[in-house]
Amino acid sequence: MTADLPAEALELRSLVTSTGTLELSLREVPVPTPGPNEVVVRVEASPINPSDLGLLVASADMSTATVAGTPERPVVTAPISAAAVSALSARLDQSLPVGNEGAGTVVAAGTSEAAQALVGKTVAIAGGAMYSQYRAIDASACLVLPQGTTARDGASSFVNPMTALGMTETMRREGHSALVHTAAASNLGQMLVKLCQHDGIPLVNIVRKPEQEELLKSLGATHVLNSSSPSFATDLVEALKATSATLAFDATGGGTLASQILTGMEQAANATAAEYSRYGSTVHKQVYIYGALDTSPTVLNRNFGMAWGVGGWLLTPFIQNAGAETFLRLRARVAAELTTTFASSYTREVSLAGMLQPDAFNAYVKRATGEKFLVTPHAE
Repeated sequence: MTADLPAEALELRSLVTSTGTLELSLREVPVPTPGPNEVVVRVEASPINPSDLGLLVASADMSTATVAGTPERPVVTAPISAAAVSALSARLDQSLPVGNEGAGTVVAAGTSEAAQALVGKTVAIAGGAMYSQYRAIDASACLVLPQGTTARDGASSFVNPMTALGMTETMRREGHSALVHTAAASNLGQMLVKLCQHDGIPLVNIVRKPEQEELLKSLGATHVLNSSSPSFATDLVEALKATSATLAFDATGGGTLASQILTGMEQAANATAAEYSRYGSTVHKQVYIYGALDTSPTVLNRNFGMAWGVGGWLLTPFIQNAGAETFLRLRARVAAELTTTFASSYTREVSLAGMLQPDAFNAYVKRATGEKFLVTPHAE
């Protein structure tokens, strides 16, 4: 060990009971001792991403949640339906740590040269259990942040940046030349706008509100469409003609938006077709659903020919399939552009205890586009 550390520290835990109750609480847990090639990171900043909420709140009805305990040690309970409990059978009655990614200072290290070299460095990590004050992790999993950047700068350096890069990498690998992105005013969407501008990739952004349109246009986005506009269908086809986009990443999941995008792509392809075919265009059109902002069924009105696909896309399988060389290349780019292309903004900061207050959890469980919470585990 290379620092005087407390024996115990706080960690947020999520428990789903077999009787149908979610319990969120703070636990005193031992501060880890690093193995030979491990470091201990004092976690100073960790975002609440949509991908964190599944583990954090399961399928609980947080609108009826109650808070007991003390302000320093709140305990949140909320009911979970019987059907949801059945789907969560693998985690019942287990107290689980939460939080996909974060950043902080390396305060202790194991004996290996690689671990010792990180002592005192500010690093970003993505290894789960990040809503904790201290986290032990293998030295190879640490991304050393550039000189002058803070843990706050690096807190969201994995999920959103790597997702944006994964989207453009998927585009290239599958032979497409442009992208469509929904819920495009999110932190991820803003990164994708900047990334596509830098790389010269035509991008069609779909949002739901006028203020979201203005936000993306202020970043220099060319094609910004409002799905609530009466002219959306027409606007979509015109943007698809202009960009030749045949690949979309849809964060909403439910409803008819994926179908509308495929239909627009088909109409754009047919606009330049040399002859009619009753099977539709031969241009392959692909929509990947990577989120579930709309939990209703995905509805496809099949008027977009026969050359199409709808599937799921997640960051972890992409990384596993991409290989180590690609992963390291993309991570190096994130580090180099951390405060520019991949900069994140936050609408609110909360402590660990603050995460468990009604005004906080009622806000972050909404997954509102453009709103992002940052957890500061050592704050009072």
